[in-house]
Amino acid sequence: MREKAGSGADTVRFFADSMLGSLARWMRTLGYDVEYSSSIDDKELVERALEEHRIILTRDTLLVKRRRARGRCLFITGDEVGAQLRQVAGIYGVSAGLALTRCLRCNTLLEDIGKEAVEDKVPPYVYSTQERFSACLRCGRVYWAGTHRDKMLDEIDRLLKG
Repeated sequence: MREKAGSGADTVRFFADSMLGSLARWMRTLGYDVEYSSSIDDKELVERALEEHRIILTRDTLLVKRRRARGRCLFITGDEVGAQLRQVAGIYGVSAGLALTRCLRCNTLLEDIGKEAVEDKVPPYVYSTQERFSACLRCGRVYWAGTHRDKMLDEIDRLLKG
């Protein structure tokens, strides 16, 4: 599954603050390990990030100034998700082989799953036209390479190019 060992998406882990939900989702699309919670307070976010050895992604100037967070934050400067994604990718790199390997909902690495195991979890047309599936073992979400996959990859290219 991993194409470029030692790349940023392969080795660095993040925790996005509540202002960066869209960035977290697009980073997961690229294969980055990004935790996110829209309802976590700053103190708990810092504690979890430190415990889990994660870099905090934030647009909150007060969070950056917290003593325990110093040196563990990347202050995101862009207002739109493309600029934010380019900022992170510019610092930590992108591994094309990791795109679409994480659950977009809960951040877990996806596992290949046999077609017979998803028959009752996907639409009949998808089941009849697709051969390969992957699933999130945490939340149960099933993924396949439909036309939406190509659209997501095109959108990633657009976001990264600006």
